Amino acid sequence: MTHADRPAGADATAALPESAAPEAAAAVSATRGTGPDGGQAGVSRARLGAVGLVICSAMSLQFGSAVAATLFPRAGALGVVALRLIFSALIMLAVCRPKVRGHSRADWGVVIGLGVALGTMNSLFYQAIDRIPLGAAVTLELLGPLTLSVVASRRALSWLWAGLALAGVYLLGSSGFDKLDVAGVAFALAAGAMWSAYIVFNARTGARFPGVDGLALAMGVAALVSAPLGVADAGAALLDPVTLGLGAAVAVLSSGLPYTLELFALRRLPAATFAVLMSLMPVAATTAGFLVLDQSFGPVELVAIALVVAASMGAVRTGSAR
Repeated sequence: MTHADRPAGADATAALPESAAPEAAAAVSATRGTGPDGGQAGVSRARLGAVGLVICSAMSLQFGSAVAATLFPRAGALGVVALRLIFSALIMLAVCRPKVRGHSRADWGVVIGLGVALGTMNSLFYQAIDRIPLGAAVTLELLGPLTLSVVASRRALSWLWAGLALAGVYLLGSSGFDKLDVAGVAFALAAGAMWSAYIVFNARTGARFPGVDGLALAMGVAALVSAPLGVADAGAALLDPVTLGLGAAVAVLSSGLPYTLELFALRRLPAATFAVLMSLMPVAATTAGFLVLDQSFGPVELVAIALVVAASMGAVRTGSAR
């Protein structure tokens, strides 16, 4: 999942995925000037390179989800989620070394809320891709942040984007939506709702903690939330060396690499532009599902995904225009 690294407010981040973090505000405000000898051309080249980093990040995230899906027969969806979050938490806590002391009860309440949202979102999303194609799951999940963006914007134009998204979902349904597992669809929609909660808690965490300290602590909470479910679902299968190795690879593909690429990209891109690019997640998911899982869509399904992507981009741009 769908799927954790960078909110700069609900309007600008409503289309951000699970890989979005609190350092956005600081990172986006970092130097993006032309410099004494850079000129506008230098800025354009830097931003073009940053766009490439974001696209690579999206592909890494979704290919990580595709690799995770191949692990389901070994450890189950909940077992893979547990492995992914545990390895991700270990990486982030070791790299960031967040301070544990000196935080108020309210600070910890926000971190726990973010961790629960993050763990639940990933668990629901992995349950979805265990039942329906990756591209369809990410498209349905994107409806959560899109709804948040429309509600937060409070502009009439936002309802146009909502209508466009619904048209996309209708097309997806009329072209074979009934063939999708009902439980998988429900899990994807629920993951989208938790994605919205993640965005809200992520923004609050970013306001209370420096850098990525809050996200690192929340990732630890998410690992604690998912671990019991993973052990109950997979048991001793989690200790298999091959499963552990692939679980670590999923954590790097879905967390470590995207976080790094996006951190560099956010130093060169406005937050709204970044959020628009993140709306391309269903495209990356469809590509990963086709190449790794041999999942394919027909022309109508591809148009449906394109409509949802366009609606998400429009909603973000409308929100940022405020």
